[in-house]
Amino acid sequence: MEKTGIERSLRAARLATFGFFTLNGFVLGMWVVHIPVVEHRAGISHAVLGWLLLLLGGGAFAGMQLVGPLTDRFGARKVVPVSAALCSAAVVLPGLAANGWTLGAALLMLGFGNGCLDVSMNTHAVQVERGYRRPVMSAFHAFFSVGGVLAALVGARTLSWDWSPATTLALVSVFGVAVTALAAPALLRPEPADGREAADQQVAGSQAPQASPAPTARRRTPPRIWALAALALMLMLCEGVANDWSVLAMRDVLDAPAATAAFAYGAFSTAMTVGRLLTDRVAARFGPVAVVRYGAALGAIGLTTVALSPWIPLALAGWTVFGIGLSGCVPQLFSAAGHADQDSAGTNVSRVAGLGYLGMLAGPAIIGPLTHFIPLNVTFFLPVAFCVIAAGTARILGTTTVTRVSEPASQYT
Repeated sequence: MEKTGIERSLRAARLATFGFFTLNGFVLGMWVVHIPVVEHRAGISHAVLGWLLLLLGGGAFAGMQLVGPLTDRFGARKVVPVSAALCSAAVVLPGLAANGWTLGAALLMLGFGNGCLDVSMNTHAVQVERGYRRPVMSAFHAFFSVGGVLAALVGARTLSWDWSPATTLALVSVFGVAVTALAAPALLRPEPADGREAADQQVAGSQAPQASPAPTARRRTPPRIWALAALALMLMLCEGVANDWSVLAMRDVLDAPAATAAFAYGAFSTAMTVGRLLTDRVAARFGPVAVVRYGAALGAIGLTTVALSPWIPLALAGWTVFGIGLSGCVPQLFSAAGHADQDSAGTNVSRVAGLGYLGMLAGPAIIGPLTHFIPLNVTFFLPVAFCVIAAGTARILGTTTVTRVSEPASQYT
């Protein structure tokens, strides 16, 4: 009976985590689909919007670094709902912005809320994964993408009805807070301090929440965590290249029609989502090192195919292979950072997520200037090199493997 209760609470926590990842993708996606309308309402140019979007990234980075230690101290069960409510509430602000100044402030707040939710929900995902004693992280990231797809569908409908951004985003905000209130009670409580020495082999969740010792937040981040963060920066930069340049490359390099060029990003994002739904099984069988090593290598092959392809169908196949290869890599890095030290899981995840996010933002900043000197498709060999480096250094994940066992730990009964 007790075992059944533990398993039920774990399943509920996993479903709640799926809910928060989906909510995060949905909230950000609803902002993205309203960018053109918000830009027009604020009366700003594309160039000004580009600079203001940096505030979104800066706010996210600040939120990530702040909330990591707070999650270690108070537990994800408390921090995730607050972060989700903050992110949901902030999404309405861009819809109310009347000029560049107010839009900048709104994006800073939205980015901050997003950064807080990103780190806290990933930290809770590590706790759930510890409870399941098998890889489950990649599926959570897949549902973030699902949230983005839902946002595209809902946003397209509300825009077709000529709803104002303020009205739509206000409803999204209310919806987000409601989802948060429903999902929050299912989140796992912090593990007891006396069980942390066996953290990587224990089921997450206890009967009484207990904060981590205060010195935890003051620990120096180990070099290995910074190495994982560097890999996250390189691999998420590769993702950013696909997000920002895949369609443009199809049009400018291969002269593809606009409708056909759009399939480049579609192929990549679909492959990423499907790959993340399947990666957990692969990681359980072969381990996270194999996922990153062979996934990054496959990504390098796919993007090289894109760079060298003279044919549209082959380039689309290359973007698909690139997405499949990258799909499972970053979730393994988050998982490894969270399992490295349970007392500092939030801080470690914030380091990896923070540098990874900077890598995502750096893609346009690096590739764009390079196109003044070399063709766009040739610039893709820079992310190819990053994939090769990631494949060659994947063994850094080897010491934190989540193994499958048959029985839950007795200390949680």
